[in-house]
Amino acid sequence: MAVKRMGQQTIILPNKPAILAGAAWVGPKEGKGPLGSLFDHVTEDESYGQQSFELAERQMVLDAARAAIRKAGVREGDIRFLLGGDLLNQIISASFAARELALPFLGLYGACSTMCEALCLGSMLLDGEYADHVLCTASSHFCTAERQYRYPLEYGNQRTPTAQWTVTGAGAAVLSLSPGKTPMARITHACVGRVVDLGVTDANNMGAAMAPAAADTLLALFEDTHTAPRDYDLIVTGDLGRVGRNLLLELMNSQGTPLIEDRCLDCGLLIYSPEQDCHAGGSGCGCSAVVLNACLLPQLQEGKLGRILFMSTGALMSPTSSLQGESIPGVAHAVVLESPKAERNTRHDF
Repeated sequence: MAVKRMGQQTIILPNKPAILAGAAWVGPKEGKGPLGSLFDHVTEDESYGQQSFELAERQMVLDAARAAIRKAGVREGDIRFLLGGDLLNQIISASFAARELALPFLGLYGACSTMCEALCLGSMLLDGEYADHVLCTASSHFCTAERQYRYPLEYGNQRTPTAQWTVTGAGAAVLSLSPGKTPMARITHACVGRVVDLGVTDANNMGAAMAPAAADTLLALFEDTHTAPRDYDLIVTGDLGRVGRNLLLELMNSQGTPLIEDRCLDCGLLIYSPEQDCHAGGSGCGCSAVVLNACLLPQLQEGKLGRILFMSTGALMSPTSSLQGESIPGVAHAVVLESPKAERNTRHDF
């Protein structure tokens, strides 16, 4: 009997794996946004001193990973598993960074949901006592994503109003079962999302493709845990952007579970300012990864937030599926994060 399951999709984590430390590396555009001062490192240009944008993304992953390990106060050899992924063919940014780190590696592809997918699986490995330290990473790069999914930058194609700007960034977090210091946050529940497809075919409107999956995962978690939106200080989605967030609010209203608008945030809307002309907002695996590590975890550590529901959303498209005329499936994974300062507060138990 699966004693750590709650309902259909949610895993309860009795040992409450800790997030020891996180790191966020971003590009120059992200560094000029509202969260610019919070990131660990802002690159001077998109190339990051490398010969290609792809090599730049790989180096960002490696540097963010090593920074997170250093901030956690552990050695690379203490990490039992590295879980990570990105948007590039065969997740080459994560796998080639893993080659340098020489750690047991589980490569993940969940499109822009990859950071939360890594947190879900990493926390399960820890709670099951299969490891004592796990490293989770996710990355994306505007220039590499444009080259793979749309057009070379030199083409200069116009972007539609529903389009989102792929974040140049890499996020890394060290999870631990037995932290030697006060953690930044603890993971109490993980909800694994289902693939949902309502037939969206416009690759420039990923928010609409992902919003139904986000609603599906939220409803599942609320039902499984017997909670409601009011039980969380914030519900933070990964990169729905303006279009997707508005659609999520409509979908949740239609299901009789309205979200509290000022407590429902989206990483794709937090990372850029309107003046940066990113149309519907940010996207990419790195979007939720860097906002989580640079912005949300410090607030949990300081006790400014007690409990949040963090959910990364992904559009499971590829150039191959698009050429075959396929629609864009979406998926969303979620974790419940608690402040270490809220551990003695029984109102956070369910």
